Parts: sequence; structure tokens; C-alpha cells
Amino acid sequence: MNTVTQQTQQTQQSQQSSKPVNAAAPGNPADRAVKRQRILDILDAAGRDSLLLTTNTALTWYLDGSRVHISLAGDPVAAMLVDRDGDHLVTFNNEAARISAEELPDGVALHTVPWHGQLHAAASMLAPEGKPLSEADVTAELRTARQQFLPGESARYARLCADVAAAMTDALAGATPETTEFAVASALAARIVAMGAEPLVLLCNGAGRSGFRHPLPTHAPIGRRAMAVVCARRNGLVANVTRWVRFDPGTPAELDAETRIAAVEADIFDATVPGARLDGIFAEIREAYVRHGFGADQWTLHHQGGPAGYAGRDPRATPATDDAVVLNQTFTWNPSGPEVKIEDTVQLTGAGIAVLSVDPRWPAAVVNGVRRPLTLEL
Repeated sequence: MNTVTQQTQQTQQSQQSSKPVNAAAPGNPADRAVKRQRILDILDAAGRDSLLLTTNTALTWYLDGSRVHISLAGDPVAAMLVDRDGDHLVTFNNEAARISAEELPDGVALHTVPWHGQLHAAASMLAPEGKPLSEADVTAELRTARQQFLPGESARYARLCADVAAAMTDALAGATPETTEFAVASALAARIVAMGAEPLVLLCNGAGRSGFRHPLPTHAPIGRRAMAVVCARRNGLVANVTRWVRFDPGTPAELDAETRIAAVEADIFDATVPGARLDGIFAEIREAYVRHGFGADQWTLHHQGGPAGYAGRDPRATPATDDAVVLNQTFTWNPSGPEVKIEDTVQLTGAGIAVLSVDPRWPAAVVNGVRRPLTLEL
């Protein structure tokens, strides 16, 4: 009997006893059933019997929110083999008790390998044909499978995005010109962690560093104006939000740029419709920058966003990405110009674009029928 089989039997015997009383299994059973069928459809199209999922994006999507990481910078501590008979999650022996008790959805068999073992090789050994499809074999198909959000994950995403927007309000409303960029980032980090999420990205620039579009925070005070950016993950889903704060009425040039970048975003929203391709939307982005006075090269100075969800962007839109937009898909577009940027996480619904990262306390204006954030003036 091999090591993975021996430890599988031991783990399966202990699963029931290790689960806390009244513990709710992660995920939504109805949503998970649809996701499993989407994987089976991929297997049918490929003429194969199993698929090995190894990335955080694929695992958290398929498990419907289970946490399969320890280090935010490290690889997942689990791998999933999906075959026609069932779902098999393989993890290290030192992770199995926690995963069984807190992260294992109903109907998933748990297998273990030694903490020093080969996780992916052990999971592959469980494949009926001996060599499963890898994620790299079906990258585009898996991305398509993640596109259309299901009811349970849509509700989870909306709650996360609203929580992140509220954290932005709380943190920035307490800032002063003397507050440092690191202090803004730490205030945001504390709130993100307290809500049960992981801060994947925390950016802040004050008035003296406003030319940087990816500003890692420093000890500099923010001064008269600042931008903060958060990408926060909970249950596998990533919310992306940018907000601005200032301590005076703003210069005419700033106010004009803020109005024009919101107009660029409105044009992008108008182009984000079912059936549109990402390369076509990207062409509209390039034209919108010119149309609203930012210049033809503006798109080259920062990425423009794209579909969102179980990755920060899934994928980033470029002139070469040809994925087609579907109903109930989620997006974070982030057009930017010199010292100006706008960014929220939204969902394409039957009624149009619905902004998910909303805090009613934050000042907003209606732009082409959609409420968009203004700069918070303190």
C-alpha cells in the first residue's frame, strides 16, 4: 500500500471527528454542482477523464471559497484532481486537520502526503488514466468556466466589495495631511484583516508622489491630496478599489481630469456588454482616452484592468485578448491619467453595470446613469 493511500484512509476516518460541531462547509452546494459540470464539459471536449487543478485561482473557484494557502506569496498547500467519479483534494499531512475541519466542502475526498512529499505527483497518481490534464492544457477553457458568476458567489463577492469600500471610507476619513502613506496602508490593512480578508495589494501616494501609478507606500506624509488602492481577497474572491482624498477644494486641472477620467470609464462600461470581445473593448479604451483629452499613448502607461473574480484580473485585457463577455461576469476596469485614476469592482447584470464596491457614505456623482466615486474632501 503506497503512502498516499495509507494516509488517505487515516484522514477519511478522522474527518468526521475533526469537524467542529455545527461547522458549515464552505461553498454553495448548488453552485459547486454547476462548476463540476463545467469541468466535466471540459473533459468531454478534450476526450480525457481527469483534470489536475493546482493554482490558487482554479482551486478557490472550484472549491467555492475554501482557503488553500498559508503564505500569500507561496503556492497552494493543496491540489485537486477532478475525475468522472468525484473530487479528490490532496494536501500535506500537517495541513489536513485544519482543511478537513474548516475548508473541505461536502462530497470532496481528502488525501494526504507527507509534508516533504510531492503534492502534484501524488494527486496525479489518483488519476484513472495515470496522467491527468493540467491547467496549462486548458487555460482558456478554465477561464471561460469562471466567467459567469453563480448566485452564491455573486452574493459573496458583493458583500466583500461593499466591506472593502467601507474600509476605504473609514481609513481615509480619519486621515490628515500629516498622516503618512504607511499609516494609511496600515489602517486599511487592519480593517481588511478584521473583516476576514487578505490584503493582496496596498498602495498609497501622497501629493509628493502622485506621478506614480503603482505607488508602494512610504513614510512620507500624504499632504494635501492622496490616492489609496486595495486589492483584498476573501473566500478566493478579490475586490479591487481605488479612492482619493484631499484637504482643499482641488485645483481646476485636478477637477477637470477627474471628470474626464470618469467619462473614459463610462465609455468602457458602455462597451462592456454580452458578446463583446476584450480586444474590442480595449480598442474602445484607446479611443476613449483620445476622445476625452488624455492623448493616444495613455493606455501604454498602465494596464487597463479587465475581468475580475478569483484573480485580480482574469485576465488583464490587452489588444490581443479575445475572450467574449458574458452576462453576470465581473470586471474591474481602471483607466488612469496623469495624477488621476478611477477603479471599482462591478458586475454585468441584465440591467447593465452594477457597482459592487459601494459605500453610501462616500461622495458620488451619477455618470451616464452609474454612481461613481468623487474625491473625498476633508
